[in-house]
Amino acid sequence: MQNRYSIAISPPEEIILWVKYLKEELNKEVGWFNSKNARAHITINEFETSELRLENIKKQLTYICNGFEPITVHMNSYGCYQNGAFYIAPDACSKSGLKAIMNHLNNSLYISDKKTSNDPHMSIARRLSPEALCKAQEIFNTVDMHFTCDNVVIRQFNPGIKQFEIIDRFRFNNKPLYSQGRLF
Repeated sequence: MQNRYSIAISPPEEIILWVKYLKEELNKEVGWFNSKNARAHITINEFETSELRLENIKKQLTYICNGFEPITVHMNSYGCYQNGAFYIAPDACSKSGLKAIMNHLNNSLYISDKKTSNDPHMSIARRLSPEALCKAQEIFNTVDMHFTCDNVVIRQFNPGIKQFEIIDRFRFNNKPLYSQGRLF
């Protein structure tokens, strides 16, 4: 049986709670919206696979993440896409570091038919009407949050609540992926 999964960067709990608060404030102004109940995250990719194949993906993630060095992320602006998404964006330096992690994972993982993201952002809302998007831009104008990105997570889609839930976490250990032997 195939299940739906996502690999993502999950910020610390205090940021998850803060983004939840932002979503609740937006909900008071514009009503319900897509991803209102989604926990804050930065999507790397989504895919469908079997539980057996997922175990192989987890082994790959353990190996790859073992070599990643944690990075400091500074999210300092709001943005939107033409499809009605409203999000929190990283500064240029953080965006570069996050893109490097995302690209390395997307290029290194053996997952067929994955949908990848290459623009790091933390969604507040998706598919807002033009009016609701304007309201979001009026309400939210400054943001300044920092966190250490030191892991990625696998999330599994739960059809009962129509949300992804974290099922595993892969720490960045800043260890070389291979060691070169010495000749002398």
